[in-house]
Amino acid sequence: MGSWVLGLAKQESIRSFENLAKTVMIHVRHLTKHYSDLQRGPIVALSDVSFDAFPGQIYGLLGPNGAGKTTALRILSTILRPTRGQVTVNGFDVVRQASEVRRQIGVVSANTAIYDRMTGREFVEYFGRLHGLDRATLQERIEAVFANLQMGASQDLLGSKLSSGMRQKVSIARALIHDPPVLIFDEATCGLDVLVARALLRNVAELRDQGKCVVFSTHIMREAERLCDRLAIVYRGRILAEGTLDSLREQYGEEDLEELFFQLIEGERCP
Repeated sequence: MGSWVLGLAKQESIRSFENLAKTVMIHVRHLTKHYSDLQRGPIVALSDVSFDAFPGQIYGLLGPNGAGKTTALRILSTILRPTRGQVTVNGFDVVRQASEVRRQIGVVSANTAIYDRMTGREFVEYFGRLHGLDRATLQERIEAVFANLQMGASQDLLGSKLSSGMRQKVSIARALIHDPPVLIFDEATCGLDVLVARALLRNVAELRDQGKCVVFSTHIMREAERLCDRLAIVYRGRILAEGTLDSLREQYGEEDLEELFFQLIEGERCP
């Protein structure tokens, strides 16, 4: 009887995970962003971009600098407003429900600032309080996040004393402290040495395995190949191709992602 009950519980757990995986966490349709420039006139940063991302998935935005990746992620993060299109995060609209969207996301970028006069722990506590966590929950979350990131005694060092790797770990801890279902990494390995970058990529993969929806932008082919469950190749504000790595290889008849990437880019540059 006990085995039968355990079997039912296991089946229910599998069904729950499958249902979760079917939930669209990020929904982007016809996203367009225009800027006005006094010298150059209208600039199209994004043009008719559409994609979906799901829990337990790393969705990659792969493209050169200036392709529009950061613009898309700033709109997802409610920092920028779209010119046209619809974007929802966990069902909340980024324009009409921006405050709710911010509760759903954690953001890490190469430019995330750490306050030099705060310790890593104080910095993360500060943002936990901004998210409205009560003292007991905040302390519990801090211990769990810092242990997972293996921060040890470095959490008590001032920001000015932290290495680049530890500063990035503090940035990740800040993004995770309110336990958001969506994590956004915008060129997060830029400027990091190879060991620190490798550790960050491992952390990103672990977040995916915990059921988080992760959006990861990069211009580094190896990162995209290693991490992403699904890829959008972005150039001049448009998605040129989208799908799993295997499906893209099959569609374009090219095993090497770098060659596939340049094949698409050159196709856009040719008249």
